[in-house]
Amino acid sequence: MRKISDKKKLSALIKESKNVLIFSHHNPDADAVGSSLALYFLLKKLNKKVHLILPNAFPGFLKWMPDTSKIILFENNSDKAKKLIQKSDLIFLLDCNSFNRLNIQEFTQLAIESSAKKILIDHHKMPENYFNAYFFDDSASSTCELIYQLAEHLNLKKYIDKKIAQCIYTGIMTDTGSFKYDSVTSKTMRIAADLLTYKIEHTKIQQNVFDTYSYDRLKLVGYALSEKLKYLPEYKAAYIALSQEELKKFNYQKGDTEGLVNTALSIKDVKISALFTETDKLVRISLRSKGNLDVNQIARKYFNGGGHKNAAGGQLNLPLNKVVELFESVVKKLKL
Repeated sequence: MRKISDKKKLSALIKESKNVLIFSHHNPDADAVGSSLALYFLLKKLNKKVHLILPNAFPGFLKWMPDTSKIILFENNSDKAKKLIQKSDLIFLLDCNSFNRLNIQEFTQLAIESSAKKILIDHHKMPENYFNAYFFDDSASSTCELIYQLAEHLNLKKYIDKKIAQCIYTGIMTDTGSFKYDSVTSKTMRIAADLLTYKIEHTKIQQNVFDTYSYDRLKLVGYALSEKLKYLPEYKAAYIALSQEELKKFNYQKGDTEGLVNTALSIKDVKISALFTETDKLVRISLRSKGNLDVNQIARKYFNGGGHKNAAGGQLNLPLNKVVELFESVVKKLKL
């Protein structure tokens, strides 16, 4: 599905705005942070008053990115965020298809009830229909890819510089699994090639994201794979379930479980994998699949979530063991 508002409409909404806000989803990843920062810098070059508000903290391995210190976290600074929302006349929602993905009830309510015009930029399936304009394509590799296309669409590519190119490249690189997923197209590769012309240090970006493990994180990964990886060969499935107590044992920091669900999927013949992480209030679920198995539909039907065909997530307010039992019952029904 592709839903792109015409150039005149998007340009007018931006031109008429004075106070612009950029939001992205709860537990923001590299595509969320990269696309948000890239748009932030583009709008700054148009002399807009712009702020970037995220629901909660992003992984530490993204703090090298430019101006991350200026990002406002709603969970830590809600008073400032509320004042900015009240003054805003244009809100961008990036890398999620609904304000519900902000996952903080007060934040979601303020966003929906705001009188500001609203623009969605996203590549996840089934976007909500209450936005004033869209730059949406669920076949795009990433929201960062869409930010680049938006710059082309609005004749803003002349404003892309090394800093913006770094942000866009980071989101594309991570959301494509370093360019190995089915979402990669010739367009994706052409965009990545163009970004290299801005003299970005792509090797350094890769190292900043993937080669900065703490000792505790590496121990957690080792424990997860040696002690917690459950392989169900008869159902072509695998999963890892980590309790809150186990995460605390390894001094868990946001982002420390990044990639574990993909490691489980790397087992030969496994068609679906899951990672379950327990928090104070609920269990977070990450799902991955190979081929035509649509985990977006599985996440929507069973795990209060959604995403892409081969990568989705959700959350349930159930004990960890009950979520695991539900997953096992689901994969049994799949008959892979």
